[in-house]
Amino acid sequence: MSTRLALLLLLAILAAGCRTPGKPLVQEVVLPTEVVVPPTTTRGEFTIEADKLDTWNAVGQIAVRTRGVEYQGRAQMLDLYVLRYRGEEFVVLTKALLASATITRLTTRVTATTPAGKPIDSDAVADLLALLQRELPAEIESVRARQAEEKKTKAGNVKKKKKS
Repeated sequence: MSTRLALLLLLAILAAGCRTPGKPLVQEVVLPTEVVVPPTTTRGEFTIEADKLDTWNAVGQIAVRTRGVEYQGRAQMLDLYVLRYRGEEFVVLTKALLASATITRLTTRVTATTPAGKPIDSDAVADLLALLQRELPAEIESVRARQAEEKKTKAGNVKKKKKS
């Protein structure tokens, strides 16, 4: 009888092991993901007929006096300013354009990128670029006038030293 009981138990264990599991109580739901395509150009970038150094200097003057713009750094050799505006960090670039059939005067492109150098498309950046586009012509004239005055003052000081 004990062998019979052992065989019955073995048969019950085997039957239990062969049982297929039922459907899970919780089904995994896969939501379709939206593919976000990164921008290929920066919204609001523009060109201005001006020397890139004058443009770069004027951008800096506008940035430091514009409310809400945090000036985080600059690099004249790279023609850039690192700014934060409305909580978004980005780089403003001033790049000279090469002369061509359509570009016959000194022209500079003013644009912005992410800190990683990728095009950026945000309202904060577009708004700041629009502000720069409006204010740059007058600011460039102001920068040029200031530089001419400094040059004139420096030249006057050199003449005074030679007379002494």
